[in-house]
Amino acid sequence: MGKWAVIYSTVTGNTRTVAEAIARASDGDLFNVNDNIPNLEEYEVIAIGYWLKRGGPDPLTKNFLPTVRNARVILFETHGTEDGSEHAVTAFARAAYLLGAGCDILGTFDCQGKVNPALIEKRKAAGADDPHNTVDSVERWERASTHPDENDLRRAEDFVEKIKQKMILRQKYLSTAPTKG
Repeated sequence: MGKWAVIYSTVTGNTRTVAEAIARASDGDLFNVNDNIPNLEEYEVIAIGYWLKRGGPDPLTKNFLPTVRNARVILFETHGTEDGSEHAVTAFARAAYLLGAGCDILGTFDCQGKVNPALIEKRKAAGADDPHNTVDSVERWERASTHPDENDLRRAEDFVEKIKQKMILRQKYLSTAPTKG
């Protein structure tokens, strides 16, 4: 297996925590999106993690994604919604759309994470007219406050193992597939 680069953006530490688990499981190099990131062509897999803002990747990641070209990519995200929610799925599509040309997305991983306390206070201050300030929202913020937890990190590590297996199987298939001629 080739080298992995695990690149993340974080505000509350959620995405960094998941990125660390992915880097550990892949024996990858870990970078903050603000770091001086080396030439990505040296890596077999580029794992890009971000937090959600307005249903898509955060602004730093939005600027970074188009610079990733001709790479095997994994997208991972943390958010205050439930795992696998429509909000999370749509955010993956928005991130994928921003990637540079020639990228192959190997997989996606999402994880609930604590919501930035400043955002919660902003929502509460907006009053009852804010559609995000509901009883359901407050309950979801409370559930999210305990994530990412150990189970989430195990899921991230398992995800890496599944991607590695997928890559092995893909290579076997490509090496035995008949060539067009």
